[in-house]
Amino acid sequence: MTAIKLIAKNKRATYDYFIEETYEAGLVLVGTEVKALREGKCTMTEAFCTIDAKSEVWIHQLKIAPYTFGTYANHEETRKRKLLLNLQEIVKLEKDLATKGQTLIPTKIYFKGSRVKLEIATAKGKKLYDKREATAKKDVERKLRQGTME
Repeated sequence: MTAIKLIAKNKRATYDYFIEETYEAGLVLVGTEVKALREGKCTMTEAFCTIDAKSEVWIHQLKIAPYTFGTYANHEETRKRKLLLNLQEIVKLEKDLATKGQTLIPTKIYFKGSRVKLEIATAKGKKLYDKREATAKKDVERKLRQGTME
């Protein structure tokens, strides 16, 4: 089994969305991006994914900070990056996204062995009352764990 090392997790994803189904995708990166990811310099709170007309999946607004020891050839911080998925997975994603209210969001980025992988999920947006309900449920669970429930 290959070792998995988590780089970054999209904490807003489970707060803002109901996660339906997850997929593991590879990323097309340049060398300085991989080195910056090894340093853990990645933010994905504003990131989102799209499928273009040629059935290619892209991630936008994934922020990988410039490599510390990079030269003039350092990468652009928020460029769009191509995701690597099977054709069957892309077709299934297109069908899922055709449903009203469905969106494609990244949930976490990690190293699987020596390769960088991105977990993406089809999700449905939460309403404000859903968020309040989830927050109240978490508070009750936290109090039960601490033993301070009255």
